[in-house]
Amino acid sequence: MSRKLRFLMDQINKAGIKSSLSVLQSDTHLEDIETQLSEHEHEIIEMNSNSEKLQQSYNELLEFKIVLQKACGFLVSSHGQIVSEERELEENAYSNGDFVETPFLFEQVEKTVFVVFFSGEQARRKILKICEAFGANCYPVPEDISKQTQITQEVSSRLSDLEATLDAGIRHRNKALSSVGGHLAKWMDMVRREKAVYDTLNMLNFDVTKKCLVAEGWCPIFATTQIQDALQRATFDSNSQVGVIFHSLDALESPPTYFRTNNFTNPYQEIVDAYGVARYQEANPAVYTTIIFPFLFAVMFGDWGHGICLLLGALVLIAHERKLSNQLTQVVGMGRFWAKVKDSTFRSTYVARDAHTTGLVKYREPYPFGVDPSWRGSRSELPFLNSLKMKMSILFGVVHMNLGIMLSYFNARFFGSSLDIRYQFVPQMIFLNSLFGYLSLLIVVKWCTGSQADLYHIMIYMFLSPFDMLGENELFWGQRPLQILLLLLALIAVPWMLFPKPFILKKLHNERFEGRNYGVLNTSEIDLEVEPDSARAMQHHDDFNFSEVFVHQMIHSIEFVLGSVSNTASYLRLWALSLAHSELSTVFYEKVLLLAWGAIANIP
Repeated sequence: MSRKLRFLMDQINKAGIKSSLSVLQSDTHLEDIETQLSEHEHEIIEMNSNSEKLQQSYNELLEFKIVLQKACGFLVSSHGQIVSEERELEENAYSNGDFVETPFLFEQVEKTVFVVFFSGEQARRKILKICEAFGANCYPVPEDISKQTQITQEVSSRLSDLEATLDAGIRHRNKALSSVGGHLAKWMDMVRREKAVYDTLNMLNFDVTKKCLVAEGWCPIFATTQIQDALQRATFDSNSQVGVIFHSLDALESPPTYFRTNNFTNPYQEIVDAYGVARYQEANPAVYTTIIFPFLFAVMFGDWGHGICLLLGALVLIAHERKLSNQLTQVVGMGRFWAKVKDSTFRSTYVARDAHTTGLVKYREPYPFGVDPSWRGSRSELPFLNSLKMKMSILFGVVHMNLGIMLSYFNARFFGSSLDIRYQFVPQMIFLNSLFGYLSLLIVVKWCTGSQADLYHIMIYMFLSPFDMLGENELFWGQRPLQILLLLLALIAVPWMLFPKPFILKKLHNERFEGRNYGVLNTSEIDLEVEPDSARAMQHHDDFNFSEVFVHQMIHSIEFVLGSVSNTASYLRLWALSLAHSELSTVFYEKVLLLAWGAIANIP
């Protein structure tokens, strides 16, 4: 029925008929509508077929008439595709310069009339094949002028009859479509509702013993009252004699994840869900993203000018929140609160090392916005800001990654998984902080002491030559033994993450199901229903595959090791974008705005 409705709607749109709304009778059944649709479809298809045949005959007669009218006015220049035919026919073909617009299936097709002179039957067959290959229609033209006139009159008479027949057929077709168009919208709505009902019924299970339909689904606990009220309203509106029974069951499967969101948290939740959805009862990282994401965004583009522009844009979107209803503007509207928070984090206060002291020993409070203005315009401005932003990006990245690992600890503690804490959380924290946490410590120590040590040299030779003396790159006493210890811990953490957990899981499964492969055969149906846990446990034991568990653990371990390096490098985008944005803003301000304001000020 949907296909028939779409067909009729396409025919109405092609005919340019405006469908009028009509009141549908309340006692109309879907079976009656299906019968009417079949009749209308068959009628329209038959009309279209007859119309196409008549239109084809009309086109051929119209072409024949034009050929007869132009038979005496040839031997002029050629155009278009006729040039290729003239080459094939060795200059025996000639055409005039006029075009024939021939309607074919409601489309205008431009054609050129040409005449061919030949001698012999062999040449005639060759010419017909060439014309057929180029899609040209051939019409015989008599040499006698009187016969041409007679044939032209006959063709004109037949064209008049066909035109009248076509007009009558189009009127009859439009009348039939108009009668259908008055009910089409209601019919489509009924069919859509019926499809939705059957689609829902397909998801239900039929209980043969109780002769009822059973639906199982997940819902939040706070929504149970709303669901019961909706079921009661549906029972009352449908005048059903049998009510709907609602039961809360203890599910064996893990429920799906559901987070309640509002206009503020929804865009952040969508961003997090695009990368991965947390399992049921796991910590929701979108809560932290509501602050971290705008802050990192402000680090990349942190200046007053863009902050004000973003604030104004966010306020406009919030003011027109109700008008943002369609899908396109809804995507833009999702970012209205997100943009507002990002604007609030633009005005950040960074404590910069004073230019006249060593380390962070300062004699005055930090500037409320930005860095020390004494760097402005100096030779060291760009190197200083470059170094500052790069080191800050690494610090933010390490803190952010440690936050993610801490969330995994709270998840493991909540679910009581000591394996995840001992063989996942602990080695991950050791590996990350032995390398990049140590790098963050070196950055802070260098800022505090004002040392000239090269952090690149320290980190590179920590791997290449861990036992060599540091010399001028030593930041504190005992740095070399500490680096050796941290390097050993990082190397130990990798097999610590990879090997113990799969073997321990295998041992636990073997111990748990040892001696339980066989049991007393219960003949009672009640006994079979009493022990679902043991059967389910046996099935879970059969499904346990050590190779899959080991490969899964290996993938996660490799992903974490490589991700620690790549994610730290990714956080350097904060530095790169902030530096590039700062330079572009400076150039735009000095070379465009100041020059424009100066030109305006000089105008008398």
